[in-house]
Amino acid sequence: MTSYGSKVADWPYPCWIAHRGAGKLAPENTLAAFRLGADHGFAMFECDVKLSADGEPFLLHDAELDRTTNGQGSAAIQTWDKLSRLDAGSWHGRAYAGEPLLRLEALARWLQALGLMVNLEIKPSPGEEVRTGRIVAQHVARLWSQSEIKPLLSSFSVEALQAAKDAQPDLPRALLLDKWVRDAVDQAVALGCRALVVNQAQLDVDKIELGHAVGLKMLTYTVNDATRASSLWYAGLDGLITDRIDMFEPQARLGLNPGYMSPTIGTLLDTAGDSQQGFLAGHHV
Repeated sequence: MTSYGSKVADWPYPCWIAHRGAGKLAPENTLAAFRLGADHGFAMFECDVKLSADGEPFLLHDAELDRTTNGQGSAAIQTWDKLSRLDAGSWHGRAYAGEPLLRLEALARWLQALGLMVNLEIKPSPGEEVRTGRIVAQHVARLWSQSEIKPLLSSFSVEALQAAKDAQPDLPRALLLDKWVRDAVDQAVALGCRALVVNQAQLDVDKIELGHAVGLKMLTYTVNDATRASSLWYAGLDGLITDRIDMFEPQARLGLNPGYMSPTIGTLLDTAGDSQQGFLAGHHV
């Protein structure tokens, strides 16, 4: 059992996070995806941000344009004017034909108008780690200057996170880990991170407790199975990124960590959504 109390009490983000807007139900990282995710009750989204050749932050996961647009080759060598003309929806289906790539500035306006939150993964093109971290952080500070809750900046790139920290030290940061390494917690602390976001296959209760012991929030990606989600919540997980916005819609609409104890029914809500189990308040099993 784990208790970490005030160390993480100021974390403002919901525990359910929609991967790339709406998982696989809409073209990833497009406004259509974010709209669908919001329609399914999600209040926070994860997405990928990189730079155009002329330094404009926009949303795209891959270094190449081929998979999710009608463009070809490296995104990093294209100006935003050229990128903005691409079709980023037709690959997913005819219903999304003509959906454009999304500029970070446009996403910021849409999210703030609806009071929604975001985890921006800094996704540098090769060789652009420092520049991308710095410019994304600068844009975020400007675009969310009037917002009480800032985006959570995350990256697999230590260089990008360090550059973001140097540029805007007050923005919250998280270190992404595909594979757990022995000094993961120390790395996150050295970068001034608020959280670790770990591949779900690498995460267990011991690692969650290691992070909590130094005041880090522990998040995971990408969990699409209800049983696995339940086991991680009961291990003390703080946030979960999922493609399955359809399956987890009821839990996302509740807006509560599954470890939350209802003062009226006195039960811990089960992540799978079809059962309730009684536990002591504030305890994870």
